[in-house]
Amino acid sequence: MKKHLSLFVIIVLMLMGCAQKQPKCCLQNKVNDLTATAAFNMPQIDLPQFPNRSINVLEKGAINDGSTLTTQAIQDAIDEISASGGGKVVIPAGVYLTGPIVLKSNVNLHTERGALVVFSPDFSLYPIHDASFEGLDTKRCQSPISAYNAVNIAITGHGAFNGSGDYWRPVKKAKLTASQWKKKIESGGVLSDDEKIWYPTEGAKYAVTLCQDQNVPAGNYSDSIWEYIHAFLRPVMLNFISCKNVLLEGVCFENSPAWNLHPICCENIVLANLNVRNPWYSQNGDGVDVESCKNAVITDCIFDVGDDAICMKSGKNEDGRRRGIPAENIIVNGCTVYHGHGGFVVGSEMSGGVKNIEVKSCLFEGTDVGLRFKSTRGRGGVVENIFISDIFMTDIPNEALLFDLFYGGKGAGEETEEEIAARMGAMVPPVTEETPQFKNITIENVVCRNAKRPIYFNGLPEMPIQNVSLKNIRMTGGENSQFNRTEDLTIEEVYINGQAL
Repeated sequence: MKKHLSLFVIIVLMLMGCAQKQPKCCLQNKVNDLTATAAFNMPQIDLPQFPNRSINVLEKGAINDGSTLTTQAIQDAIDEISASGGGKVVIPAGVYLTGPIVLKSNVNLHTERGALVVFSPDFSLYPIHDASFEGLDTKRCQSPISAYNAVNIAITGHGAFNGSGDYWRPVKKAKLTASQWKKKIESGGVLSDDEKIWYPTEGAKYAVTLCQDQNVPAGNYSDSIWEYIHAFLRPVMLNFISCKNVLLEGVCFENSPAWNLHPICCENIVLANLNVRNPWYSQNGDGVDVESCKNAVITDCIFDVGDDAICMKSGKNEDGRRRGIPAENIIVNGCTVYHGHGGFVVGSEMSGGVKNIEVKSCLFEGTDVGLRFKSTRGRGGVVENIFISDIFMTDIPNEALLFDLFYGGKGAGEETEEEIAARMGAMVPPVTEETPQFKNITIENVVCRNAKRPIYFNGLPEMPIQNVSLKNIRMTGGENSQFNRTEDLTIEEVYINGQAL
């Protein structure tokens, strides 16, 4: 009996040892399976590997008391491990106050359970530099986490990164309770002339007058003007530019000044088991915006944000067309979205094109729109070869499935009928390089319980939405579904409120 018990113990210990090694192996296996079974020819993505060496940030002088600025210690650890050939930078339990940090090649920034990295709300710590935001070439503040032309980088573990976004973001009075609004005013800042929007500084309020296209100031300004509107140039939380072999796994990213995660022009990316959070009222509080990237997998992540949750982009208008790099070969699998303007979204900045996208086995609960495709005249670009299946939704305040080629920059349901009519206009322009095109899209095996309007297609008269296949879809909702300016639409086993469409 003792011999059998000992053997049992040995087996259990062996299994426990395997279990400790399993997550990395399992993630690579899952990525392999997802890429091998994709609806298009998807290259295999290998997770980044790192040498077996590490530096604990406490060894470099980091203080985890939540009040001592410890930027230099974290950056020194990153720089040293990268210079030595790579390895792991460990952030143990504690609260770390820091300014912006730059990730370098061959570095895995690993947060242990209980580690919270809080980025300082001191605007002056984030210098203004050339950047791309909302698809346009402009200037923004340096991101709290950034990487440029880095290879083989990762952020892993069980910790959290907080971008102190509440100090940066403007807030609409209508989105807060009376007590929240009172507290916001008492924190400082200034109000708009109609007292309906809070801004962190007078400069941030003034910057709105310089914007001709959403949140990007248009024009060439002196350094003094850019510095005056410093607080308006709120950065995306994580900005990886032209990086290759990227892994984000297990951690929480929250409370970003603008978009949360923004890889741009990157290749071979895996986002797994992330918790991405922003307050529901957060202005431009997107979850992840994958812009002009190639070969990416987003799997088993949770999003609860203030704008679009999982979004594909490739630049806006002339700037996007000049870059000419599509978002392509991207798999989204097993993700859950709670609040957000869209669960899965394409656009509206898609001027470089979006193609070869698979979205599968996702759950959207209470998301403003479920599947959201948006663009407008002036963008150009082609969205094609999109494969969506096994999507489950409930309590969608607007459309469960939306194609809007007259997008005006506001969230779903925020525009008036007069604003929409004004954008659509009576004149039909010719087809040019500025005409966006959406085609070859398959959507099947979708269930939605309780949407305001189950389906709404609103194509351009000069370029209708083309070749969309809807199959095995069951939805309930109030308003009638509509298909405006749509060609070669295939409908098979689609039921709305129990009635065949």
